[in-house]
Amino acid sequence: MTVPTADAPYGVDPLGRPYSDKSKIVAGILQIFLGTLGIGRFYVGSVGVGVAQLLTCGGLGLWALIDGILFLTSKDRTDKQGRVLRG
Repeated sequence: MTVPTADAPYGVDPLGRPYSDKSKIVAGILQIFLGTLGIGRFYVGSVGVGVAQLLTCGGLGLWALIDGILFLTSKDRTDKQGRVLRG
């Protein structure tokens, strides 16, 4: 178990990287169901990618679906500050 510190209030992963206050499960679910609007990307702070998904309807849904699955399965997804998503 990791001990929270001032610079990592949610703890750190096994590699010593701080965890985000955002959840990869929430990001993945948002991306799968609302990815055509870029909601999962807006949630983690990727505004530019979120706007691109919004303008392309999530790559006609395919980009959004793949992105959502990657959020759920990846261990390296990060938020805007570069912190690893919890989950």
